[in-house]
Amino acid sequence: MADATVPRAAAGPGRVPRWVWAVPPVALLALVFLYPLALVVRQSFSPDSGGHSLAPYAAVLGSAGFRTALAHTVLIAVGATAGCLLLGFVLALVIAFVPFPGGRLIGRFIDIFLAFPSFLITLALLFVYGTTGIVNGIWTDATGAASGPVDFLHTPWGVLLAEVTYFTPFVMRPLLAAFSQVDTAQIEAAASLGARAPRIVARIVLPEALPSLAAGGSLVLVMCLNEFGIVLFTGAKGVTTLPMLIYGKAILESDYPGACVVAVVNVVLSVALYGIYRIVLSRTPAGARRVGA
Repeated sequence: MADATVPRAAAGPGRVPRWVWAVPPVALLALVFLYPLALVVRQSFSPDSGGHSLAPYAAVLGSAGFRTALAHTVLIAVGATAGCLLLGFVLALVIAFVPFPGGRLIGRFIDIFLAFPSFLITLALLFVYGTTGIVNGIWTDATGAASGPVDFLHTPWGVLLAEVTYFTPFVMRPLLAAFSQVDTAQIEAAASLGARAPRIVARIVLPEALPSLAAGGSLVLVMCLNEFGIVLFTGAKGVTTLPMLIYGKAILESDYPGACVVAVVNVVLSVALYGIYRIVLSRTPAGARRVGA
């Protein structure tokens, strides 16, 4: 009985209940995020003819343009995420475990790189690989040809390269933090027993990096699904993603109900992927500890 009265005494007269402190941030979140989102959802059910119906959803979801944009969005996002995971893991592994001059400086540069806008990276790639970029300029100067052979930035491969280049540091940052926690004594012991580098990475380093890989990969996947600037600045013809479709319907066609429908689909897709990430992460031992925390 004495134990049962402790919580009541803690919440006695003169004390503010704990749930009261949650009201201001929840109210701010509802005002800044949930209310505009509710307006978008409401507009998606409001055709230009008036009233509320599912006609905007039927028109958008049944169009070939939406299906193409959805396919482009998913394929580019998955491909970019796979490239970022592979490249980010290799680069983080080299920076963390291979001693070389300037390794610490590169680690600090990654932190700065995260603050760069995506269109800046795209413009840099255009200066290098564009039709009038450095690579084609060297080719035309050497051969006298009218144009160079490199012309892929305006294709899905160009978008993929730009996204891998920009989003790889988002995978490397959590990996570097995870690698800093790896016990180097285990690596030294395995190496002294004759284990080669691939076996050490697979048995010691990779298990410690899996939660960070999952976190960085899920972040990159969601960001790629919603990326707009890279696709816009590459000028890739025929590469329409869901964010580009929203822009086209809202700004170019003034079809606000259709744009809201695509936006709702994009939000649902992002939330569903985040939910899948939480479920997968909770089933790993290290991830279960993080989710529980």
